[in-house]
Amino acid sequence: MKLDQATILKLAEHLEECELNARDTLKITDDHPDMDWDDAYAIQDEIRRRKLARGNKIVGLKCGLTSYAKMKQMGVETPCFGFVTDYGSVPDGGEVKVSELIHPKVEPEICFVLKHALKGPGCHIGAVLAATDFVMPGIEVIDSRYRDFKFDLKSVIADNTSAARFVVGGQTLPAEGVDLRTLGVVLEKNGEIVTLASGAAVLGHPAAAVAALVNHLGARGEEVPAGTLILSGGITEAVAVKPGDHINLRVQGMGSVGCHFV
Repeated sequence: MKLDQATILKLAEHLEECELNARDTLKITDDHPDMDWDDAYAIQDEIRRRKLARGNKIVGLKCGLTSYAKMKQMGVETPCFGFVTDYGSVPDGGEVKVSELIHPKVEPEICFVLKHALKGPGCHIGAVLAATDFVMPGIEVIDSRYRDFKFDLKSVIADNTSAARFVVGGQTLPAEGVDLRTLGVVLEKNGEIVTLASGAAVLGHPAAAVAALVNHLGARGEEVPAGTLILSGGITEAVAVKPGDHINLRVQGMGSVGCHFV
């Protein structure tokens, strides 16, 4: 690690206050160009600690920058990982208040819920599918705290991978009952198709993203418990939204899930 503990605490406080107050900031590597991956995740861990101390709950984990389209859009080459909170959960068909966010975007996701714990290293697609209770559609609302959505990978990791809000719903399916690679996904904004793809856009298979998350945590001595909700990452590039927009996600064999922006 390159940063001392005081700097990590200060940066975590700064980024979380930007999130909670819907205020943007320049990417933190501008002032700390030598920070490393351990520093980035240490800042994210401190943000998580702050939320738990405040009484918030961590209700799931997320993979970020996992689709090749999203990597290209953001100019990065490696996935990253974070968490989602109870206050970030929006019911299917519910409202998302844009005033609480900076510059929200949406992306379609395949979500996993585990029936067995998983721990790396050595986790692979087969292990993920064997441990999965069911899969379901989800919409993640991302909202980078960085000005103009411009960041590098270390900065976005520290910022909890742009986590903001999420919606899950539709129809659940057992993982063995569907080919997640060829699964068709259609994202609509205000009744018009804005992007479409298949599950293979996420690292060739959405379960590969979950395995990468498990191995990442395993390297830190952590496991993913049974019952965990995991957002496997955006299947397409992220789509900007504004007040008045209605977003609907249709996933082959899983129905649809949606939300309104107000």
